Amino acid sequence: MNPRERVFRYYQDYKRAVENLGIAVRTAKDDLGIDGTIKRFELCYELAWKLIKEVLADRGIICKNPRDCFKEAFNNKLIDDQERWLDMIKDRNLLVHTYDASISREVFQHIEEKYLPAFLYLNNQVKKELNE
Repeated sequence: MNPRERVFRYYQDYKRAVENLGIAVRTAKDDLGIDGTIKRFELCYELAWKLIKEVLADRGIICKNPRDCFKEAFNNKLIDDQERWLDMIKDRNLLVHTYDASISREVFQHIEEKYLPAFLYLNNQVKKELNE
């Protein structure tokens, strides 16, 4: 499989995951819905950095971890707010290492207000690139 095909496959999975996250954010009404949204966020996060890694590799730029990929993505205009993505790393790590209901509610708010729009921006940038 050539690099462009790999980007397209990653993009398809990512696009579906972001659509599902959007639905989860809009419909979460209780603890179960919020927890499900957080799990969908974690999936989007993983798919986002792997998609970024593939897009950058297709451009000849190698990155090996989310922080480096997000910095390069900003430099290459795949994302528009590097700090938002670096905050995403912190929130994701917090969720993985701690379970505290108040923290998960705070992260849910970040997902709704900051991270879903960031995921959608990346989606649009990669979609444009694939259509070129």
